[in-house]
Amino acid sequence: MNDGVMPMSGSRPANAVAGRRVNDAPIRMFHGLFALSFLGAYLSGDSEHWRAMHIALGYAMAGLLVFRLLYGLVGPRPARLGMLGRKLAGWPVWLRSLRQVRKPSDIAWRQAQNLLMALAIAVMLGMVAPLVLSGVAADLQWGRFLGEDVMAELHEAIGEGLLVVVFAHLGLIGLLSLVRRRNLARTMFDGRVPEPGQDVVRGQHVWLAVLLLVAMLAWLGWSWQTAPGGLLPLG
Repeated sequence: MNDGVMPMSGSRPANAVAGRRVNDAPIRMFHGLFALSFLGAYLSGDSEHWRAMHIALGYAMAGLLVFRLLYGLVGPRPARLGMLGRKLAGWPVWLRSLRQVRKPSDIAWRQAQNLLMALAIAVMLGMVAPLVLSGVAADLQWGRFLGEDVMAELHEAIGEGLLVVVFAHLGLIGLLSLVRRRNLARTMFDGRVPEPGQDVVRGQHVWLAVLLLVAMLAWLGWSWQTAPGGLLPLG
């Protein structure tokens, strides 16, 4: 149904079908690029043959983290890091509320969903810097005085830990989608939650999402040109 067409009497409003927008294009682009970068870096991490790809994607993750932190300071309200902090601050209140629970329906499930999602996002973002720094230290052999493979082992351990958090995040989305009978994964594709209400994010800021994508492609292109065998060595 087009937005300009009035709904028939007794039918649901158009915005109730489409849902309300809670994420803009830059956040969704960041989410997609970050997921692909981590997946590519993880899969290429155990092979010397794909070392250039692993390093390039690792630095890409670092750049994406910088973007997310900056956007969390100057971006729209839902993307602000302060909002994430306020959500996390709600944990004590929610846990205390469980003392009055007599049956499952008494639990504030929606608040639990928001808290768990915020926690997963905070943990994932918090693990990126140690992951990248340990990778750089391993590559430059900064930890050789501690033992030849100390930094490499630390880097691998953090990567495995981040993978566990990612799977937990995906599992949580899947479980909550089943419990609430709503496709919550949809939010990172179209920026909307399947429920009626006013849009939280007014503008899409598509230009910034495109700029972020161009920056990523430019970085990978430059890395390809400077790597001795390219990022996808065939030999």
